[in-house]
Amino acid sequence: MKILIINPGSTSTKVGIYEDLEEKIIENITIDADVLKQYKGLYDQTDMRLKQVYDFLDKNSISPSEIDVIVSRGGMLPPVHTGAYVIDDELCDIARNHPAQLHASNLGALVAREISKKNDIPAYIYDAVSVDELTDLSRLSGVKKYPRRSFSHALNTRAVAMRYCEENGLDYKNSSIIVAHLGGGISLNIQKNGHLIDITSSDEGPFSTNRAGFIPIYSCINIVKEEGGDALQKYEDSVGGLVSHLGTNDAREVEKMIANGDENAKHVYEAMAYQISKSIGALSVVENGKIDAILLTGGMSHSKMLTDWIIERVSFIAPVKLYPGEFEMKALAAGGYRIMKGQEKADKLRL
Repeated sequence: MKILIINPGSTSTKVGIYEDLEEKIIENITIDADVLKQYKGLYDQTDMRLKQVYDFLDKNSISPSEIDVIVSRGGMLPPVHTGAYVIDDELCDIARNHPAQLHASNLGALVAREISKKNDIPAYIYDAVSVDELTDLSRLSGVKKYPRRSFSHALNTRAVAMRYCEENGLDYKNSSIIVAHLGGGISLNIQKNGHLIDITSSDEGPFSTNRAGFIPIYSCINIVKEEGGDALQKYEDSVGGLVSHLGTNDAREVEKMIANGDENAKHVYEAMAYQISKSIGALSVVENGKIDAILLTGGMSHSKMLTDWIIERVSFIAPVKLYPGEFEMKALAAGGYRIMKGQEKADKLRL
């Protein structure tokens, strides 16, 4: 089975070919900032992203007629469940005209749909960013009009949870697992019986390399008064976290600073580990502490210093396992494979 994977990011489009579950070709096609400036809106990039995928296929001598299924990263759609949705005209209309938030990942379904229609190939999204399976208790915030939102690294975190269960003889559909994705943004979730029943999103939890995470509400009010709403947005998106404290978004540079005796750098880095650990502890009470495993994934889980601090604080709750890096491309391929084999079913997204 030949599977085409499409995974758009803000400054690149990652494209891959899998045969069954075996990776054959992966390419991360970068987009220059000057090129991006030419497009007034996000969706104006659709044709450019589509050409990137066709050029990838041409360069690797792959005809669209050879493709059995297309799987795209799911974007910031209205709330969806875990698993697959059919990419059809209705889903694309929702992604374009009714997204929960603008994000480059929204383009994936639009590109996949064009290739799908022209070549009569089934196409799906899988584990979209907006997977929302929060329980009624976990959804409430302190303001009735603004309930908690469910945005997390669902694709990568579900993939590592399923992998852990397979490796350790557990039934994923009968397990309780906490997963922390440690990347440019940090999100955590608790997966019970295959569903993400509660999450800690990147704006309500630990600070990361360049995101502020949770900021006390009165501090937010002061930031808006003194610096404006755009400044608050930037702290949450790009200039918070390690950037704000230490002037770098590279955890490896922070570790070099620590190795050179910088006590402030150590203090900040350990505070990040402390906040991650505290968020893991908070999620553990969702299941009264009955947790089968705690998994750390994402780019920063390569850091032994950071993960050792976390393990020291949370290992009393459950076994801790590291899955450094991200596995989005393989997770998308595996989702498409299971659908085509009849092991999972894809729904149709309707408003």
